[in-house]
Amino acid sequence: MIQLKNFNNLLFTAIISLTLFPAMAAKYDPVTQDLEHIDSQFPPAFYEIFIPVDDLKLTGFILRANGKGPHPSVVLMHGLPGNEKNLDLAQSLRRAGFNVLFFHYRGSWGSEGNYSFLSLHKDALAALAFLRKNAETYSVDTQKLSLIGHSFGGYTALRAGSIDKNLNCVVGISAANPGAIAQSKRISKTNESSPFGQYIDQLIMLRNFPGEQAVQELKTHASEMDTRTYGKGLKNKRVLLIVGKQDQTVPKEIQQDVYKHYQKIAGLDVTSQVIAGDHAFSVSRIKMQHHIVKWMQSHCM
Repeated sequence: MIQLKNFNNLLFTAIISLTLFPAMAAKYDPVTQDLEHIDSQFPPAFYEIFIPVDDLKLTGFILRANGKGPHPSVVLMHGLPGNEKNLDLAQSLRRAGFNVLFFHYRGSWGSEGNYSFLSLHKDALAALAFLRKNAETYSVDTQKLSLIGHSFGGYTALRAGSIDKNLNCVVGISAANPGAIAQSKRISKTNESSPFGQYIDQLIMLRNFPGEQAVQELKTHASEMDTRTYGKGLKNKRVLLIVGKQDQTVPKEIQQDVYKHYQKIAGLDVTSQVIAGDHAFSVSRIKMQHHIVKWMQSHCM
């Protein structure tokens, strides 16, 4: 009888909690749950797009958020070569209320032109220009635009973000620093083939981009590709840097070094987070998305 009485008390408490505090009982999580309500007139939508840049076309798509909008919007960029595209994060951001534009740089994955490290940030700026030009078509809030990039896409986000004066937020996920790569053991100091160049030579999804050219671009342009130097251009924007504790491709020390330089810039709101995971956050996809989505909801909407 005592056990039954205790059970009844617990059941009564649970019912009261669900009745009086429904938001506490079932808080919506865009990372792990589908939308609770769909706007019948303005439902989520998918659009194939082609972004013009230098007489070329870049392939991509837009995930439009639920509702009439206009919506805060994100340009999401993959790394080198882009096998991990973070499209799970793209869908989570859309469920959280963001439009997401995803694209392939020139010379990669079917986009026109030839690939080069030197044009990555130009392609990101072209994607932002596309959103601004077509804001009405895709329900884009042009006052709330953000860049998110992974690995070399993180470098691209930081560099393009330091150039575009009207961005809200910039997120670097395991953000590479090509300036540091150029000084590392991955790049040979002589004319001999380097491990980095040998890796590039395998990447059949990158058009006309031999390893020798990749190494030469890094050596010649190391200073302008050093993410530690972008802090002044990122002033008055909010910046999130997130990296995996077990990342061997972009070790956490790379991010910590960049963060140290950014902290010295007055007017730059920068956050650095280190969580469990390798370069692709293989064991922590949900945790990684929660960190980014919650931060974006708090700072970029």
